[in-house]
Amino acid sequence: MNEGLVVFVRAIIAFFSLLIFAKILGKQQISQLTFFDYVLGITIGSIAATLTTDLSSRAWPHFIGLFTWAFLGYLMEHITLKWRYAAKYIEGEPTIVIMNGKIMEKALKKMKYTAADIMGLLRIKSVFDISQVDFAIIEPNGQLSVLKKPEYENLTPKDMSILKAPSGISTELIYDGILIHENLRQLNKTEKWIMEQLKMYEVKDISEVFLATLTPSGSLYIDKYNDHMMKITDIGDYKGPY
Repeated sequence: MNEGLVVFVRAIIAFFSLLIFAKILGKQQISQLTFFDYVLGITIGSIAATLTTDLSSRAWPHFIGLFTWAFLGYLMEHITLKWRYAAKYIEGEPTIVIMNGKIMEKALKKMKYTAADIMGLLRIKSVFDISQVDFAIIEPNGQLSVLKKPEYENLTPKDMSILKAPSGISTELIYDGILIHENLRQLNKTEKWIMEQLKMYEVKDISEVFLATLTPSGSLYIDKYNDHMMKITDIGDYKGPY
């Protein structure tokens, strides 16, 4: 009973300590964390967990360790803001991996990336043909920034001096074969209307549809369970067990 009470009190101390330190250190989105930030967060969390459950030792050494790591994290954050040279080594710097359409093999080797890694990151950026890429840069947080060649850049309405109405956010009408009546009512649509639209896609029953969405501008998207795909393209770089 006494041990449970000690764990409870330590957990409260650790929880609010982490809350305070997180406020002091500032917040970043997970996708923006550098490797150093990631390791720092894990270490501070591990110390807080040990502070909570390790009853074989007193709490204050763990708390000092927690405070020291948080203070050093804050100090490094302050140094990187004030001193760019320190930020270069602590947080890293962007690295060009494709320049003028050519892959920088030495840069890839230095960063321990493979061509397959770059191809995967390009696909995340909706680039499926590497020949369209002019520059590609690995950011300190591991994300890839891509600049396409001018001839592959998308024209925008602004480029063509066209005023374009906003399309709005798509709303789910059918999800996993189930019609969402509430969303239909919000868009002032009826079940009869959606069935007429489905007929145009050769869909006889709602249960055949995996997903159907509609934007305020009237753009309808329908995905059927059976898409009649004869062959799925294999984008893997080697033959594997799957």
